[in-house]
Amino acid sequence: MLKVALTGGIATGKSYVLGRFRARGVPCLDADDLAHGVTAAGTEATQAIASRFGEEMLDKAGAVDRRKLGVLVFADAAARRELEAIVHPAVYRAITAGLRAFVLLGSSRLAVVDVPLLYESGHAADFDRVLATLCPAATQIARLTERGLSDEEARQRLAAQMPADEKAARADIVIDTGGTFDETDRQVEAALRNLRI
Repeated sequence: MLKVALTGGIATGKSYVLGRFRARGVPCLDADDLAHGVTAAGTEATQAIASRFGEEMLDKAGAVDRRKLGVLVFADAAARRELEAIVHPAVYRAITAGLRAFVLLGSSRLAVVDVPLLYESGHAADFDRVLATLCPAATQIARLTERGLSDEEARQRLAAQMPADEKAARADIVIDTGGTFDETDRQVEAALRNLRI
């Protein structure tokens, strides 16, 4: 089975592109969804986060309060690296297990995994191909402010990641999401044809 990583900067349309692959019947995993799971109440990662950053970083149910923790770690690069050292190993174990399950099911010749911090975490070599989404930085900021972040918070998120154009330069296939949905859909179809060869 061909293992394809989907990466790109924050708010470059990764979730939309992943949804288009899912709609075409491609098995998909989303590292952000898996991160939610590993930071739920009672997990090893959640306990480690509470120990390192304080119990106040947990919500009433005992899960990590991602919004509160985000304010802290996106303003402090060292804290962000410490958080990633806790969360990334658990997420990659979940990705490995999910891909193994897809192989055992044997129903598809490829699977796509949305991994926003693929290059930052040093896991690009775990995949056969890398697909990156790309759009102008101004579009990323506009999308983030539409999600409720302040302009400053949006810029902090962008500054905390490798620039989207650098990720795109390292990828095998690039999908430009700065245009219309139809334009993006056509690029997804072309990528799917390319990957199924």
